Amino acid sequence: MSFSAAQAPDPHSIPSVDAGLGECSADFTITDVENKPVYGAKVKVHIAYGFLSARKLDLEVGTNVDGKARVSGLPDRLKKGLFFEASEGDRTGNAFDDPSKTCKAQFTITIRKSLQSTE
Repeated sequence: MSFSAAQAPDPHSIPSVDAGLGECSADFTITDVENKPVYGAKVKVHIAYGFLSARKLDLEVGTNVDGKARVSGLPDRLKKGLFFEASEGDRTGNAFDDPSKTCKAQFTITIRKSLQSTE
């Protein structure tokens, strides 16, 4: 039995996580301050849905070598929309989406080192 290069995972395939709650999606490109793609960044989202937003779902997906990731299966109706946080090491960035207005959202998030709070 021999193994071919075709069995190796494609580093350019876009990692995806499916919430299973609807037809909407969010596509991400995560870059650094020099506009270079960030491999291995994590994109997280907390979804509160259902009656009184009592049901909750936390999802996370990592980026590929091109800094890309996708969250699919998002509901098209939420009371508060969705807040996505991207992070890698000590760098973070975020994006907001209201799926009722942008069902197939596309974001480019630039992650930066966190500034220390002066409060």
